[in-house]
Amino acid sequence: MRKPPPLGTPNDPKTMVFQIGPLRLTGAAALVATIVLFGAIIAALVYYRARILSSPLSISAALWIGFVIYWNVAAGNTVPTKSRESPASRRVHTWLLNAAMFLVFVPVPGLDRRILPEGRWVVAVGIVIHLASFLLALSARRHLGRFWSGEITQKVGHQLIRSGPYRLVRHPIYTAMLGMFLGTAISSSQYHALLGLGILVLAYLRKTRLEEQILQQTFGTEYDAYRCQQSGGPRPPYR
Repeated sequence: MRKPPPLGTPNDPKTMVFQIGPLRLTGAAALVATIVLFGAIIAALVYYRARILSSPLSISAALWIGFVIYWNVAAGNTVPTKSRESPASRRVHTWLLNAAMFLVFVPVPGLDRRILPEGRWVVAVGIVIHLASFLLALSARRHLGRFWSGEITQKVGHQLIRSGPYRLVRHPIYTAMLGMFLGTAISSSQYHALLGLGILVLAYLRKTRLEEQILQQTFGTEYDAYRCQQSGGPRPPYR
């Protein structure tokens, strides 16, 4: 079995963080960078599709902006970190996530052909999936509370959350992220968005495998029982 990435020393920021490759911003600068990034995405949509209001991705872009702002603000209220994944491991995930976000929105030449036929029903299906996944992410984030982290970490006083969406899904936030990307890809219905979704699938397959190894090391038999419950085995008692 592949070993999880080495965990570093505690260094738990209490402000929102924006990172693209080597660029890392925190606090107000991170918020401004986030808004600028999505503004650039919207500008690209305007350029390629002439009018943003007529773009099938306009609603999806608005949902993403709301999600990212909420997520980064909520990230400031977390339990201190005991140990975390290595910077190199985190960079791999960050690069994959950023590449996926770029491709799901920007109509790259040669990848801007449609997969699904044009129609309002296609856009509507994408928006419904995106919105439902958005609500799942918010619910999971609320139940995870102060134990959330964007990185693979061990928190001080770490607890295994099994309430809310975690009763049914081991990784509801990752599932929700994939659902939001799927919704955007359906709304776009173009090859570049499908490629972005594929990259995100690879990113979360990697992260889920590493995170589950850390969770098993942290909680031992308690996590084994939880995984058994998720697989349809006997349910352990809830807190």
